[in-house]
Amino acid sequence: MPHIVGEVMTREVVEARRETSAGNVAQLLYRNRISGLPVVDGDDKVVGVISETDLIRSQSARADQGRARRLRIPPLRRSARRGAALARATTAEDLMSTPAITVHPEQRVADAARMMERHGVERLPVVDEEDRLIGIATRRDLLRVFLRTDEEVSREILDGVVSRTMGLPPHTVFVSVRDGMVTLEGHLERRSDIPLLLRLAYRVDGVVGVINSLTFRVDDARPSDKPSASGNDPA
Repeated sequence: MPHIVGEVMTREVVEARRETSAGNVAQLLYRNRISGLPVVDGDDKVVGVISETDLIRSQSARADQGRARRLRIPPLRRSARRGAALARATTAEDLMSTPAITVHPEQRVADAARMMERHGVERLPVVDEEDRLIGIATRRDLLRVFLRTDEEVSREILDGVVSRTMGLPPHTVFVSVRDGMVTLEGHLERRSDIPLLLRLAYRVDGVVGVINSLTFRVDDARPSDKPSASGNDPA
């Protein structure tokens, strides 16, 4: 059964408020040995996320502003505006990245991991149906589920997906897995079975991607060119 975010998330969350000072944010990160935290409003709704990178960029922007003033370097429009904003950052609201990428506890761990990869983030705030913060899912939390060998993933796809769920005969599909990347090869009877098999394989915990090398005998996905039963041309 697929794991869900609520099973692996950390419920004790280190958080900041909009008005939390930049110095206190840095202390929270250092004291708790974490690399980022969510920012919440008065209703505990997540409004942004701050990472160590945001703090570093702010410090760098201040240094660049000071250097530009000393050397009288003319500013570039867009980068200068962003740099000036970071240089003036004094609160969590000034520093945070928005909008925050969040997940719900009932979402699958595999989907959350792929979301992290897609957005290039290390943690995902977990929110309830009213978008209130209830936990945090870090890359480390999600990796606990993905500590599966390629052989285990291959076996689950063959036994659980190909044989039991799809009911395909043995040796119809050949599965190879390398670092979570699955390759499916074989010859199916119907073309319509291929997208279903790909979706089911993709949903197996530990799978990070699926390569389709399947072929088919009957193209049942093509619309029929036969005339209608009445013999009349379609309207």
